[in-house]
Amino acid sequence: MKNLVSPVSAVTGLIYQFKTGMFNHRYRYISIGLLALYTFVNTELCNVYYYFDIEIEWYYAFLTILFITGFAWEGNRLLEPFIQQRVQPQKNKWRYLGIFFIAGNIVASITAIAMVYFIGNVMHGYTWQQNINPLKLNIIYVSLVNLFFHLVNAIFFFFREYRNQWMETEELRRSSTQAELEMVRSQINPHFLFNNLNVLSGMVIKDNPEANKFIEEFSKVYRYILNNHQKELVELRSELEFIQPYIFLLKKRFNDGLVVDMNVADKHKNLYIVPAALQMLIENAIKHNVVSQHRPLHIDIHSNGNETLVVKNNLQPRIMSEPSGRIGLQNIRRRYEIVSGREVEIKKSTTDFEVTLPLLNLN
Repeated sequence: MKNLVSPVSAVTGLIYQFKTGMFNHRYRYISIGLLALYTFVNTELCNVYYYFDIEIEWYYAFLTILFITGFAWEGNRLLEPFIQQRVQPQKNKWRYLGIFFIAGNIVASITAIAMVYFIGNVMHGYTWQQNINPLKLNIIYVSLVNLFFHLVNAIFFFFREYRNQWMETEELRRSSTQAELEMVRSQINPHFLFNNLNVLSGMVIKDNPEANKFIEEFSKVYRYILNNHQKELVELRSELEFIQPYIFLLKKRFNDGLVVDMNVADKHKNLYIVPAALQMLIENAIKHNVVSQHRPLHIDIHSNGNETLVVKNNLQPRIMSEPSGRIGLQNIRRRYEIVSGREVEIKKSTTDFEVTLPLLNLN
């Protein structure tokens, strides 16, 4: 009772969201109705019933198409969980899809035979000889429509697989990124804490009146670290306010052996930087260079017109420098890469060492 026009373009309603299974989609009954109507219209336009000498009222023809399409869909919907219990889709994708298609085809063909028998033999009293052509056409139709259903279902299936893998990859990436951020944040040199505790101890023992000032500045430094260690970015203004008490602590330790100059334009202070980057660069410079009154270490911090911050120091390497894995610089570079994809520039000459940090805008 059907023409052989492909139903692939029949239903625009099948192009819906991929969030649920194809056979369980909430708009499935609308799709079934549209596909049946589309097929029936084509059978009428192509005079299928005339050419195959089939005598049947148009409403019986339409109901036959509608019921066969509906039962084919619903049969697949009921078969799907049954097949999934016996063939795990995640482990045997193609085997699952193949068995599901064959089982769906069997159920759909049985449905077509039952409908032809009911409409032809029961409703009209036709003989089996008279029902041969309707039976052939309906089995061909239901085979094609079942193939169409399973092709669309395969698209749903692989899209869901792709989406799940993508979500798992994204979750892993976020977890890895967070772990990396937590790792690099936790690598702030603990020697800073112990060195300043030693200085503080000496000042308290000597009953130095500046001890209270030292304690206040020391608390500011660690209050800043504690308040911002979970952040990916901080405003440069906050970083500069934090670096002042940090420099104060260092000057108490090195006196005139350390000179820090800062020249940052106000327009750049609203831009963003990774937390404690300046501290790590200053700490790195002190770690690898001689710092003494006879050979002062000069650190210059200034902003450029291209929205970057330059931290530069004169190069006077220690003879017995601590072993360096360049962890501090690697951490800063990695943090910028994670949060912004921007690169940190490092330049080294015979006299100077320079690090250029990008200043970031928040979108």
